[in-house]
Amino acid sequence: MTFRRDGLFWTVTLQIGIVNFYMGGFGPAQPLLRAEQGTSLAIAGLHGTAMGVAAILAGFAAPKFVHTFGRAHTAWLGIGVFCLGTIAFIFLPPVFLTLPATLIGGFGISMVINSMVTQLSDRFPGHEAKAVSQSSAIGSTGFVLGTLAVGLLAGTQISWRFGLLLAVPVSLLLFLLTRRVIVDEHVPHEDGPESGTLSRAFWISWFGFIACISGEFATTFWAAALVRDRIGSTAAISTICIVAFGSGMGLGRWFGPNLFKKYAIDTQIKFLMTTQFLGFSVLWFSHTQLISLVALLVTGLGLSMQFALCSLRLIAFSNDRPDLAIGRSSLAAGIAIACSPFLLGLLGDHFGISRAYLMVPILILIALSIIIAIPSEESRIEKK
Repeated sequence: MTFRRDGLFWTVTLQIGIVNFYMGGFGPAQPLLRAEQGTSLAIAGLHGTAMGVAAILAGFAAPKFVHTFGRAHTAWLGIGVFCLGTIAFIFLPPVFLTLPATLIGGFGISMVINSMVTQLSDRFPGHEAKAVSQSSAIGSTGFVLGTLAVGLLAGTQISWRFGLLLAVPVSLLLFLLTRRVIVDEHVPHEDGPESGTLSRAFWISWFGFIACISGEFATTFWAAALVRDRIGSTAAISTICIVAFGSGMGLGRWFGPNLFKKYAIDTQIKFLMTTQFLGFSVLWFSHTQLISLVALLVTGLGLSMQFALCSLRLIAFSNDRPDLAIGRSSLAAGIAIACSPFLLGLLGDHFGISRAYLMVPILILIALSIIIAIPSEESRIEKK
Protein backbone atom coordinates (compact mmCIF):
# COMPACT_ATOMS: atom_id res chain seq x y z
CA MET A 1 0.00 0.00 0.00
CA THR A 2 1.39 3.42 -1.03
CA PHE A 3 1.53 6.13 1.61
CA ARG A 4 -0.66 9.05 0.55
CA ARG A 5 -1.69 11.90 2.82
CA ASP A 6 -5.49 12.06 2.71
CA GLY A 7 -8.17 14.12 4.43
CA LEU A 8 -7.91 12.13 7.65
CA PHE A 9 -4.16 12.66 7.78
CA TRP A 10 -4.47 16.43 7.41
CA THR A 11 -7.35 16.76 9.88
CA VAL A 12 -5.46 14.79 12.54
CA THR A 13 -2.24 16.65 11.76
CA LEU A 14 -3.83 20.07 12.14
CA GLN A 15 -5.36 18.98 15.46
CA ILE A 16 -1.87 18.02 16.62
CA GLY A 17 -0.53 21.34 15.33
CA ILE A 18 -3.04 23.21 17.49
CA VAL A 19 -2.19 21.44 20.74
CA ASN A 20 1.53 21.68 19.86
CA PHE A 21 1.11 25.44 19.46
CA TYR A 22 -0.06 25.56 23.05
CA MET A 23 2.72 23.25 24.26
CA GLY A 24 5.32 25.23 22.34
CA GLY A 25 4.34 28.36 24.22
CA PHE A 26 3.44 26.75 27.53
CA GLY A 27 6.79 25.10 28.32
CA PRO A 28 9.09 28.07 27.67
CA ALA A 29 6.55 30.37 29.38
CA GLN A 30 7.24 28.72 32.73
CA PRO A 31 9.90 31.28 33.77
CA LEU A 32 7.52 34.08 32.74
CA LEU A 33 4.62 32.52 34.63
CA ARG A 34 6.80 32.00 37.67
CA ALA A 35 7.87 35.67 37.60
CA GLU A 36 4.24 36.84 37.37
CA GLN A 37 2.98 34.59 40.14
CA GLY A 38 6.04 34.97 42.37
CA THR A 39 6.44 31.22 42.92
CA SER A 40 9.42 28.90 43.38
CA LEU A 41 10.71 26.58 40.68
CA ALA A 42 8.97 23.66 42.41
CA ILE A 43 5.58 25.40 42.55
CA ALA A 44 5.90 26.48 38.92
CA GLY A 45 6.74 22.87 38.07
CA LEU A 46 3.34 21.83 39.47
CA HIS A 47 1.86 23.01 36.17
CA GLY A 48 3.73 20.14 34.56
CA THR A 49 2.42 17.88 37.32
CA ALA A 50 -1.14 18.99 36.57
CA MET A 51 -0.64 18.19 32.90
CA GLY A 52 0.77 14.80 33.84
CA VAL A 53 -2.16 13.96 36.10
CA ALA A 54 -4.43 14.93 33.20
CA ALA A 55 -2.62 12.49 30.92
CA ILE A 56 -3.05 9.73 33.52
CA LEU A 57 -6.78 10.41 33.73
CA ALA A 58 -7.01 10.48 29.93
CA GLY A 59 -5.18 7.16 29.80
CA PHE A 60 -7.80 5.50 31.98
CA ALA A 61 -10.61 7.13 30.05
CA ALA A 62 -9.25 6.54 26.53
CA PRO A 63 -10.47 2.97 25.87
CA LYS A 64 -13.97 3.84 27.12
CA PHE A 65 -14.17 7.07 25.11
CA VAL A 66 -12.98 5.32 21.94
CA HIS A 67 -15.40 2.45 22.48
CA THR A 68 -18.34 4.83 22.96
CA PHE A 69 -17.60 7.62 20.48
CA GLY A 70 -14.94 6.31 18.09
CA ARG A 71 -11.42 7.66 17.59
CA ALA A 72 -12.31 10.68 15.43
CA HIS A 73 -15.07 11.95 17.71
CA THR A 74 -12.86 11.36 20.75
CA ALA A 75 -10.23 13.61 19.19
CA TRP A 76 -12.77 16.40 18.68
CA LEU A 77 -14.00 16.03 22.25
CA GLY A 78 -10.37 16.42 23.28
CA ILE A 79 -10.06 19.63 21.27
CA GLY A 80 -13.15 21.01 23.03
CA VAL A 81 -11.84 20.20 26.50
CA PHE A 82 -8.44 21.63 25.54
CA CYS A 83 -10.01 24.94 24.46
CA LEU A 84 -11.93 25.16 27.73
CA GLY A 85 -8.74 24.70 29.74
CA THR A 86 -6.83 27.18 27.58
CA ILE A 87 -9.42 29.92 28.09
CA ALA A 88 -9.39 29.32 31.85
CA PHE A 89 -5.58 29.41 31.97
CA ILE A 90 -5.43 32.72 30.13
CA PHE A 91 -8.16 34.61 31.98
CA LEU A 92 -7.68 33.20 35.50
CA PRO A 93 -4.08 34.21 36.37
CA PRO A 94 -3.62 33.17 40.07
CA VAL A 95 -1.64 29.97 40.56
CA PHE A 96 -4.48 28.21 42.39
CA LEU A 97 -6.59 28.68 39.22
CA THR A 98 -3.94 28.11 36.54
CA LEU A 99 -3.21 24.68 38.02
CA PRO A 100 -6.76 23.25 37.54
CA ALA A 101 -6.96 25.04 34.17
CA THR A 102 -3.78 23.21 33.14
CA LEU A 103 -5.33 19.94 34.32
CA ILE A 104 -8.40 20.48 32.12
CA GLY A 105 -6.39 21.56 29.08
CA GLY A 106 -3.92 18.70 29.54
CA PHE A 107 -6.74 16.14 29.58
CA GLY A 108 -7.90 17.42 26.19
CA ILE A 109 -4.35 17.44 24.80
CA SER A 110 -3.81 13.81 25.80
CA MET A 111 -7.10 12.76 24.20
CA VAL A 112 -6.01 14.38 20.92
CA ILE A 113 -2.52 12.85 20.95
CA ASN A 114 -3.76 9.36 21.83
CA SER A 115 -6.34 9.47 19.05
CA MET A 116 -3.72 10.67 16.57
CA VAL A 117 -1.50 7.62 17.09
CA THR A 118 -4.30 5.07 16.81
CA GLN A 119 -6.11 6.78 13.91
CA LEU A 120 -2.99 7.02 11.76
CA SER A 121 -1.74 3.54 12.69
CA ASP A 122 -5.08 2.08 11.62
CA ARG A 123 -5.34 4.23 8.48
CA PHE A 124 -1.84 3.54 7.12
CA PRO A 125 -0.89 -0.13 7.78
CA GLY A 126 2.71 -0.74 6.85
CA HIS A 127 3.48 2.98 7.05
CA GLU A 128 2.56 3.60 10.68
CA ALA A 129 5.92 5.09 11.71
CA LYS A 130 6.03 7.41 8.70
CA ALA A 131 2.43 8.57 9.12
CA VAL A 132 2.74 9.28 12.86
CA SER A 133 6.18 10.85 12.56
CA GLN A 134 5.38 13.11 9.61
CA SER A 135 2.10 14.16 11.16
CA SER A 136 4.05 15.09 14.27
CA ALA A 137 6.61 16.88 12.10
CA ILE A 138 4.00 19.17 10.58
CA GLY A 139 2.53 19.57 14.05
CA SER A 140 5.96 20.76 15.21
CA THR A 141 5.36 23.88 13.14
CA GLY A 142 2.69 24.70 15.69
CA PHE A 143 5.22 24.13 18.48
CA VAL A 144 7.66 26.61 16.93
CA LEU A 145 4.92 29.18 16.27
CA GLY A 146 3.69 28.86 19.86
CA THR A 147 7.20 29.42 21.19
CA LEU A 148 7.62 32.47 18.96
CA ALA A 149 4.24 33.87 19.97
CA VAL A 150 5.12 33.74 23.67
CA GLY A 151 8.72 34.86 23.19
CA LEU A 152 7.85 37.87 21.04
CA LEU A 153 4.97 39.02 23.24
CA ALA A 154 7.16 38.69 26.34
CA GLY A 155 9.11 41.74 25.21
CA THR A 156 6.01 43.91 24.65
CA GLN A 157 3.22 45.47 26.69
CA ILE A 158 0.85 42.72 25.54
CA SER A 159 0.56 39.73 27.87
CA TRP A 160 2.28 36.59 26.56
CA ARG A 161 -0.87 34.68 27.58
CA PHE A 162 -2.75 36.06 24.58
CA GLY A 163 -0.32 34.30 22.27
CA LEU A 164 -1.72 31.01 23.56
CA LEU A 165 -5.29 32.24 23.05
CA LEU A 166 -4.86 31.94 19.26
CA ALA A 167 -5.30 28.17 19.60
CA VAL A 168 -8.99 28.60 20.43
CA PRO A 169 -10.32 30.36 17.29
CA VAL A 170 -8.10 28.19 15.10
CA SER A 171 -9.62 25.08 16.71
CA LEU A 172 -13.13 26.36 15.97
CA LEU A 173 -12.20 27.17 12.36
CA LEU A 174 -10.69 23.71 11.82
CA PHE A 175 -13.81 22.05 13.19
CA LEU A 176 -16.09 24.06 10.90
CA LEU A 177 -13.96 23.29 7.84
CA THR A 178 -13.39 19.56 8.41
CA ARG A 179 -16.39 18.21 10.32
CA ARG A 180 -18.03 17.07 7.06
CA VAL A 181 -14.82 15.84 5.46
CA ILE A 182 -14.34 12.87 7.78
CA VAL A 183 -17.44 10.89 8.68
CA ASP A 184 -16.74 8.52 11.55
CA GLU A 185 -19.44 5.85 11.36
CA HIS A 186 -18.56 4.28 14.67
CA VAL A 187 -20.34 1.23 16.02
CA PRO A 188 -19.26 0.23 19.55
CA HIS A 189 -17.75 -3.25 19.62
CA GLU A 190 -20.06 -5.82 21.18
CA ASP A 191 -17.27 -7.07 23.46
CA GLY A 192 -16.85 -3.64 25.04
CA PRO A 193 -13.66 -1.57 25.40
CA GLU A 194 -10.30 -3.28 24.83
CA SER A 195 -9.08 -4.82 28.07
CA GLY A 196 -7.05 -7.67 29.51
CA THR A 197 -3.57 -8.37 30.84
CA LEU A 198 -0.56 -7.03 28.99
CA SER A 199 2.76 -8.87 28.78
CA ARG A 200 5.83 -8.38 30.95
CA ALA A 201 7.71 -7.11 27.88
CA PHE A 202 5.02 -4.45 27.45
CA TRP A 203 5.32 -3.21 31.04
CA ILE A 204 9.12 -3.12 31.02
CA SER A 205 8.97 -1.15 27.75
CA TRP A 206 6.28 1.01 29.35
CA PHE A 207 8.73 1.91 32.11
CA GLY A 208 11.28 2.85 29.44
CA PHE A 209 8.61 5.03 27.85
CA ILE A 210 8.32 6.92 31.15
CA ALA A 211 12.06 7.62 31.11
CA CYS A 212 11.89 8.71 27.45
CA ILE A 213 9.00 11.15 27.95
CA SER A 214 10.50 12.41 31.23
CA GLY A 215 13.64 13.50 29.40
CA GLU A 216 11.59 15.21 26.70
CA PHE A 217 9.37 17.19 29.05
CA ALA A 218 12.18 18.11 31.43
CA THR A 219 13.91 19.65 28.41
CA THR A 220 10.75 21.27 27.04
CA PHE A 221 9.75 22.86 30.36
CA TRP A 222 13.09 24.07 31.70
CA ALA A 223 15.57 24.40 28.79
CA ALA A 224 14.75 28.12 28.56
CA ALA A 225 15.64 28.48 32.25
CA LEU A 226 18.91 26.55 31.72
CA VAL A 227 19.92 28.76 28.77
CA ARG A 228 19.06 31.88 30.78
CA ASP A 229 21.14 30.63 33.72
CA ARG A 230 24.15 29.76 31.56
CA ILE A 231 24.36 32.70 29.13
CA GLY A 232 22.58 35.38 31.17
CA SER A 233 20.06 36.30 28.46
CA THR A 234 16.64 37.82 28.99
CA ALA A 235 13.60 35.61 29.48
CA ALA A 236 12.30 36.56 26.03
CA ILE A 237 15.58 35.69 24.24
CA SER A 238 15.93 32.42 26.17
CA THR A 239 12.38 31.49 25.21
CA ILE A 240 13.03 32.18 21.52
CA CYS A 241 16.14 29.98 21.74
CA ILE A 242 13.77 27.04 22.22
CA VAL A 243 12.69 27.59 18.61
CA ALA A 244 15.91 25.74 17.74
CA PHE A 245 14.74 22.80 19.83
CA GLY A 246 11.32 22.72 18.16
CA SER A 247 12.89 23.11 14.73
CA GLY A 248 15.13 20.11 15.38
CA MET A 249 12.12 18.03 16.36
CA GLY A 250 10.25 19.09 13.23
CA LEU A 251 13.15 18.33 10.88
CA GLY A 252 13.77 14.94 12.47
CA ARG A 253 10.12 13.93 12.31
CA TRP A 254 9.78 14.88 8.65
CA PHE A 255 13.03 13.52 7.18
CA GLY A 256 13.72 10.74 9.69
CA PRO A 257 11.19 8.18 8.38
CA ASN A 258 12.74 8.31 4.89
CA LEU A 259 16.34 8.32 6.13
CA PHE A 260 15.85 5.36 8.48
CA LYS A 261 13.17 3.37 6.64
CA LYS A 262 15.54 0.41 6.10
CA TYR A 263 16.23 0.03 9.81
CA ALA A 264 14.17 -1.64 12.52
CA ILE A 265 12.31 0.54 15.00
CA ASP A 266 14.67 -0.35 17.85
CA THR A 267 17.73 0.58 15.77
CA GLN A 268 16.18 3.95 14.97
CA ILE A 269 15.42 4.61 18.64
CA LYS A 270 18.98 3.74 19.70
CA PHE A 271 20.43 6.18 17.18
CA LEU A 272 17.99 8.92 18.21
CA MET A 273 18.68 8.51 21.93
CA THR A 274 22.43 8.63 21.30
CA THR A 275 21.94 11.85 19.31
CA GLN A 276 19.83 13.30 22.13
CA PHE A 277 22.51 12.43 24.68
CA LEU A 278 25.25 14.13 22.65
CA GLY A 279 23.15 17.23 21.99
CA PHE A 280 22.19 17.57 25.63
CA SER A 281 25.80 17.13 26.78
CA VAL A 282 26.92 20.03 24.59
CA LEU A 283 23.98 22.14 25.82
CA TRP A 284 24.82 21.50 29.46
CA PHE A 285 28.47 22.56 29.05
CA SER A 286 27.71 25.54 26.78
CA HIS A 287 28.05 29.14 27.94
CA THR A 288 27.50 30.82 24.57
CA GLN A 289 24.25 31.46 22.76
CA LEU A 290 25.32 30.07 19.36
CA ILE A 291 26.56 26.76 20.77
CA SER A 292 23.43 26.48 22.91
CA LEU A 293 21.27 27.00 19.82
CA VAL A 294 23.10 24.26 17.89
CA ALA A 295 22.93 21.92 20.89
CA LEU A 296 19.19 22.50 21.26
CA LEU A 297 18.73 21.77 17.55
CA VAL A 298 20.64 18.48 17.88
CA THR A 299 18.73 17.57 21.05
CA GLY A 300 15.48 18.20 19.18
CA LEU A 301 16.64 15.96 16.33
CA GLY A 302 17.37 13.21 18.82
CA LEU A 303 13.99 13.51 20.50
CA SER A 304 12.05 14.00 17.27
CA MET A 305 10.78 10.48 16.52
CA GLN A 306 11.08 8.91 19.96
CA PHE A 307 7.45 9.38 20.97
CA ALA A 308 6.10 7.91 17.72
CA LEU A 309 8.50 4.96 17.63
CA CYS A 310 8.20 4.10 21.33
CA SER A 311 4.39 4.28 21.05
CA LEU A 312 4.49 1.85 18.12
CA ARG A 313 6.75 -0.42 20.19
CA LEU A 314 4.09 -0.54 22.90
CA ILE A 315 1.39 -1.33 20.31
CA ALA A 316 3.61 -4.17 19.03
CA PHE A 317 3.71 -5.64 22.55
CA SER A 318 -0.07 -5.28 23.06
CA ASN A 319 -1.28 -8.43 21.26
CA ASP A 320 -3.48 -6.49 18.78
CA ARG A 321 -5.02 -4.11 21.34
CA PRO A 322 -3.83 -0.70 20.10
CA ASP A 323 -6.35 1.44 21.98
CA LEU A 324 -5.54 -0.30 25.26
CA ALA A 325 -1.80 0.06 24.60
CA ILE A 326 -2.07 3.76 23.80
CA GLY A 327 -4.30 4.29 26.83
CA ARG A 328 -1.63 2.72 29.02
CA SER A 329 1.07 4.73 27.25
CA SER A 330 -0.85 7.84 28.28
CA LEU A 331 -0.50 6.70 31.89
CA ALA A 332 3.26 6.48 31.37
CA ALA A 333 3.36 9.89 29.71
CA GLY A 334 1.26 11.30 32.54
CA ILE A 335 3.63 9.99 35.19
CA ALA A 336 6.56 11.43 33.25
CA ILE A 337 4.95 14.83 32.71
CA ALA A 338 3.71 14.98 36.30
CA CYS A 339 7.01 14.07 37.91
CA SER A 340 9.94 15.17 35.74
CA PRO A 341 9.33 18.95 35.47
CA PHE A 342 8.36 19.14 39.16
CA LEU A 343 11.34 17.05 40.26
CA LEU A 344 13.68 19.10 38.11
CA GLY A 345 12.19 22.31 39.51
CA LEU A 346 12.54 20.99 43.07
CA LEU A 347 16.17 20.03 42.48
CA GLY A 348 16.69 23.42 40.82
CA ASP A 349 15.51 25.21 43.96
CA HIS A 350 18.09 23.35 46.04
CA PHE A 351 21.06 22.86 43.69
CA GLY A 352 20.50 25.28 40.81
CA ILE A 353 18.94 24.51 37.45
CA SER A 354 22.27 23.47 35.87
CA ARG A 355 23.01 20.71 38.38
CA ALA A 356 19.39 19.64 38.44
CA TYR A 357 19.51 19.06 34.70
CA LEU A 358 21.93 16.18 35.21
CA MET A 359 18.85 14.00 35.71
CA VAL A 360 18.21 14.14 31.95
CA PRO A 361 21.21 12.05 30.78
CA ILE A 362 20.37 9.49 33.48
CA LEU A 363 16.85 9.20 32.04
CA ILE A 364 18.24 8.78 28.53
CA LEU A 365 20.52 5.94 29.66
CA ILE A 366 17.63 4.18 31.44
CA ALA A 367 15.41 4.36 28.34
CA LEU A 368 18.23 3.21 26.04
CA SER A 369 19.08 0.26 28.31
CA ILE A 370 15.48 -0.99 28.18
CA ILE A 371 15.36 -0.74 24.38
CA ILE A 372 18.50 -2.90 24.26
CA ALA A 373 17.28 -5.38 26.91
CA ILE A 374 13.72 -5.82 25.52
CA PRO A 375 13.91 -5.88 21.70
CA SER A 376 10.72 -5.67 19.68
CA GLU A 377 9.70 -8.48 17.31
CA GLU A 378 10.83 -6.42 14.31
CA SER A 379 14.34 -6.15 15.75
CA ARG A 380 14.46 -9.89 16.44
CA ILE A 381 13.58 -10.60 12.82
CA GLU A 382 16.28 -8.16 11.63
CA LYS A 383 18.92 -9.92 13.77
CA LYS A 384 18.03 -13.29 12.25
